[in-house]
Amino acid sequence: MITTAIFPGRYVQGDEALATLGEEAARLGRKALLVCDPFVLDHLASEVRDGLGGRLPAVEVRFGGECSDEEIARIKAIAEREGADMVVGIGGGKALDTAKAVAYEMQARTLIAPTLASTDAPCSALSVIYTPAGAFKRYLVLPHNPDTVLVDTGVIVRAPVRLLVAGMGDAFSTWFEAEDCRTKRGANMTGRIGPMTAYALARLCHETLLEYGTLAKASAEQGVVTPALEHIVEANTLLSGLGFESGGLAAAHAIHNGLTALPQSHGAWHGEKVAIGVQGLMFLADKKPEMIDTVYDFCLSVGLPVTLADIGLGEVSDAELLIAATAACAPGETIHNEPAEVSPKRVLAALKVADAEGRRRKMQWAVA
Repeated sequence: MITTAIFPGRYVQGDEALATLGEEAARLGRKALLVCDPFVLDHLASEVRDGLGGRLPAVEVRFGGECSDEEIARIKAIAEREGADMVVGIGGGKALDTAKAVAYEMQARTLIAPTLASTDAPCSALSVIYTPAGAFKRYLVLPHNPDTVLVDTGVIVRAPVRLLVAGMGDAFSTWFEAEDCRTKRGANMTGRIGPMTAYALARLCHETLLEYGTLAKASAEQGVVTPALEHIVEANTLLSGLGFESGGLAAAHAIHNGLTALPQSHGAWHGEKVAIGVQGLMFLADKKPEMIDTVYDFCLSVGLPVTLADIGLGEVSDAELLIAATAACAPGETIHNEPAEVSPKRVLAALKVADAEGRRRKMQWAVA
């Protein structure tokens, strides 16, 4: 049996880590293309330029908003015209996925600097490609992980608290999906079974979220960096990234992908829809009541969605939910890593029961 794990080449995290941007980028190339989301150029441009410190020339490009084939082609053309030999992605998950895809097309090295801890995208050898309208299109599996991931927690803590919480939702799926892959002997993102290291890191991600999630949220609400915040940023970014990529994905992310087929859900963040996917996974895979308690208690404690209404689907019909459930069960989707019977009908049932349970528990939580 061959097992495989993949990792980023270098991980840098801490308050004011952006000050090392030039030092880290200069390890990788002679001229950088900076793929920056609008927030970066509008609010962090001086910090980015100071962080570069003249270590190498750089060309700034404003990210258009969707990690689509069209946006990747547009930015690649700019990089080639400017003679850049490395790509730096700075911003949220879709900007980072676009930077990674552009670097892949250019066969260039990559530095990823997230401004949010809202997904586990920064560390992965994966770009999620959407249509220009925002619907999931496909996974682009890359030949290697980013060369460097640079996480400035002083920047992360300035983002809306909701985004840190959404990152916890994405990270919260990590252990459940990796464990189901381990049980089913399902493939991770390399197409092979993960090693024990991957499953252990996924478990550590889970334990860190349960231990520090509410404390990190309190830190973010005060706009300060604390050890608890550092732990959760690492869990959302590094541990979740390593755990999902080398441990594997299953139903939670497939359900997320299915939900993107419903335009009403597009106002919810990736991790918020993944949290709904985790809740659906509980009933699809017949998890124990104690585990279901843990899932809902954690989601409610940090403010993650627990009902379809929480992600814009309060008026969704069964016919619409069946569209999402069918997309979640598409051939090649990660839901087939579940050690359970999978079908659109069963996914629909799981989502409806999870929603009903979420509504019940939400009322109890409000009274308590």
